[in-house]
Amino acid sequence: MSAIPTSWERIREEFPILDQQVNGHPLVYLDNAATTQRPRSVVAELDRFYARDNSNVHRGLHALSMRATDAYEGARARLTRFIGAAAAEEVIFTRGTTESINLVAASFGGANLRRGDVILLTEMEHHSNLVPWQMIAQRTGATLRYVPVTGDEGLLDLSDIDRLLTPEVKIFAFTHVSNTLGTVNPAADLCARARRVGAVSVVDAAQSIGHMPVDVGAIGCDFMAFSGHKMAGPTGIGVLYGRRALLDAMPPWQGGGGMISAVDFFESRWKPSPERFEAGTPNFGDAAALGTACDFLDALGRERVREHDGALAREAYERLAELPGIRLLGPAGERGGLVSFAFKDVHAHDVVTFADEDGIALRGGHHCNQPLMKKLGLASTVRASFYVYNERREIDALVASMRRTLRFFAG
Repeated sequence: MSAIPTSWERIREEFPILDQQVNGHPLVYLDNAATTQRPRSVVAELDRFYARDNSNVHRGLHALSMRATDAYEGARARLTRFIGAAAAEEVIFTRGTTESINLVAASFGGANLRRGDVILLTEMEHHSNLVPWQMIAQRTGATLRYVPVTGDEGLLDLSDIDRLLTPEVKIFAFTHVSNTLGTVNPAADLCARARRVGAVSVVDAAQSIGHMPVDVGAIGCDFMAFSGHKMAGPTGIGVLYGRRALLDAMPPWQGGGGMISAVDFFESRWKPSPERFEAGTPNFGDAAALGTACDFLDALGRERVREHDGALAREAYERLAELPGIRLLGPAGERGGLVSFAFKDVHAHDVVTFADEDGIALRGGHHCNQPLMKKLGLASTVRASFYVYNERREIDALVASMRRTLRFFAG
């Protein structure tokens, strides 16, 4: 792993993609909630692995296969430490948050939900933590129930939680940090509430895993899902954490090689977790690089990352609030590293297009939050999201670009 600068002023040197111009302007990358950039150490690990150790894992007896297996299982051990899991058997590699949640919904939900059971979600959920539950509810006869959101302030309204979180609730799935509102939900408290009524908790940590310390033991969740590409790691790799007792009682989601202990022509027997849920050839190269991303974030200090990203988001919120005709979403105070907003008379896609002319990468749309947008009376918003390499001067560029856009549309 390359040395990690101790100065935030030098952190951008670890991300070569940022050293470019877009439309004649220095790149200002503010689309980190969609995907973060990768540091040199992660890119180097990908290159090293495929140049030296590339081979299929687990079943080979030759040197390359054994080295690849060591790298793959070493990455699992690294992720186990990174999230505070009790054992490596509780860490399953998937393609990302979406696949992880689909696995829980199809396997645990399919085996345990019955007609009359309730799945509790929140109104701020990303489609990845909503659509899989709709699908399994239709299949099993379970029903959906939602914790409401308090309008533009974007907090969960927990005033009536005891009426919502009842013994009929078998699964309570919620986001740790909202990808549209920036709201940081009280995950440990929500998991404790679920446990008191016998519900299984599922935490979508896609927007928190790379931005703050995340410890599954301290949170007390039963399942947690996240993606590598949102924590300075590669795309196409993610993690499902699950308590071992739950995982070993769940049926496989997919069948194939690697997840079986024995097969004959008429039946098969399964391995325990995690192999039971990793059918076929795994994404071993990206897993190894994801372990390197854990090294990178821990070297920076995840509490320091939280402070940095949150401070930029709060400053951006305050600066943008000065613009005419703007509607800001989410809490004005403590928040995750993003800000979403809309202008009264300018479509989000126009705002993002004008920003790109200034070299600024933003995201415009419904952010896979269509039900939330409908509740808020919006078709789309603009989202600026921050990460370790962003700087205060980039907020200046963002605000200047927004002022230019408003002048143009004001005629």
